Amino acid sequence: MALVLESANQLFGFILFLLFVGVPAAEIALFIVVGGEIGVWATIGLVLLTAIAGSALIRRQGLRTLLRAQDTLARSELPIEEAFDGVCLVAAGALLLTPGFFTDAIGLLLLGPPFRVLIRRPLLRRLEVRMTAHGFRPPENDRGPIIDGEFQEVDPAEGPTPRGPTLPPRES
Repeated sequence: MALVLESANQLFGFILFLLFVGVPAAEIALFIVVGGEIGVWATIGLVLLTAIAGSALIRRQGLRTLLRAQDTLARSELPIEEAFDGVCLVAAGALLLTPGFFTDAIGLLLLGPPFRVLIRRPLLRRLEVRMTAHGFRPPENDRGPIIDGEFQEVDPAEGPTPRGPTLPPRES
């Protein structure tokens, strides 16, 4: 078991290394290449244009996702897909506002509903498997979970019973 955790930690460390070193290095390389091809001012303009266009697209898709979530809640269902889309839109917004062509490309991918569906299915399936493995199972009957507790029958003719702890009668 320790070997599995150690390799998982190594994998996580490698992913963090790629995120914090690899992505900025790729962005710098792309800035140099694109700037050499179209010029510095055109490159800066392109970066600003992607941020502005991305913000407008995120606003429109975010409102659409919010309306879908409200409709799902009105049907008394959990808006799991809409919540996932919302997380993807927040990530897309952060990536599109970050200057760079590599992050813009990933942000634009996250804006596309077909790409979100493509990554949503395996991620939700994996989450469901992990929740089931840890004991978070939905109720097996249609009435909901069984709650174990104590009860006391109360005769309505006797009036309301006091709530909370009661004190013994006082002796004078």
